[in-house]
Formats: sequence, structure tokens, C-alpha cells
Amino acid sequence: FLPQMRGIQPPGGVFVHVAGIDLIRRDDGAFVVLEDNLRTPSGISYVLENRAVMKRVYPHIFRKASVQPVDEYPARLREALESLAPVPDAPRTVVLTPGPHNSAYFEHCFLARRMGVELVEASDLFVADDRVYVKTTRGPARVHVIYRRIDDAFVDPEVFRRDSLLGVPGLVRAYRAGQVTLANAIGNGAADDKAIYPFVPAMIRFYL
Repeated sequence: FLPQMRGIQPPGGVFVHVAGIDLIRRDDGAFVVLEDNLRTPSGISYVLENRAVMKRVYPHIFRKASVQPVDEYPARLREALESLAPVPDAPRTVVLTPGPHNSAYFEHCFLARRMGVELVEASDLFVADDRVYVKTTRGPARVHVIYRRIDDAFVDPEVFRRDSLLGVPGLVRAYRAGQVTLANAIGNGAADDKAIYPFVPAMIRFYL
């Protein structure tokens, strides 16, 4: 729960753009959900890369088992992100990474490349008049959607951790003004916190 986000409604009312659902198989063979990761879930790049290797090594298995493809994920991710941009035409999407020292940096690069969008760090972005811009060789360019791979506490030093060098000053201000879409929404940790888990089945039944 982040009191700083109280009253902020994300674009389209969507809080979860990307969800990482951990499944396990019980002794009886049934699959059950172990946990939901709704903050900055990672790992899809390894699924895609492993699938590419497996198809080359064991092509006969895939033909016989009719394994469903996963290659469309990056394109579908970009489509989902851009569908909630604050402008309807030609939105600019970026992947915001903490940098090469982050353990998931490979995935950040992989997804940015496969989606065909820019990979940026905090120093590449700035906020002016409640709008987010990326520095380019042709001058500042407006950014409409940010797929952030930075934890909430570090995303904006004006609002959260003052010592953060990974975030963009004023980003929450632009977000509050509806000028940029952040995926996933800041504050999703309230939904995937382990203390909430005992109540999840009841919540699902309520909404169904």
C-alpha cells in the first residue's frame, strides 16, 4: 500500500498490464496457483529463448504434441501497452531499465528489441510540463507509455526514495496528470502481498 498513490486512476482503469502467475503441480497432478506477481514480473524472455532452443533440438516433439506457439508475446505485449496510451495515434513506448547491472537486464534488452521500442535508463528521460520526454539525437521526443522494470520505491525520487538514481524526477506527477501510462501501475504490491493471499479465493468468487 502506497499512500502517495491514493486517488490516482491509471489510464483505462488498468492496474495490471503484465502478470506473472507461478504454477505448481500437486501430488494428484492438478495445477494450482502458487502466487501472483503483479509488480514488475520477469522471466518471459527465458521462456521464449528456451522455446526457440527446444524447437531446434526436439522439433519432432513439438510436431507430435501440437505445442502452442509463444512467439507472438512481444508483439501482443506492445499492442496491450499502446492500447492504453494517452494519445490514440503513434504512441511512443519505451522500456525503462535500471541498467546493465540489474539481474534481469538481458530480459529488458530482449523485450525492447523484440517489441521494436527504445530501451532507456532514467538519465535518458525527463519531465517537463507534466509530460515525459526521451532525449534523442534529434532533440526531445514525447514518451506516452513506459514499461517500467524498476521497483516502486525507486521510480521517482520526488515522491519515493530521495536517494534513488534509477528513477525519473516528476514521473509520478506526469502519471497523475494522465500524460503517461506506466506498466505495471505503481502500488500493485498491495495485490500480490502474501498477507492478502488468504483472501484471494473469496475475492475471485465475489467478482465471478
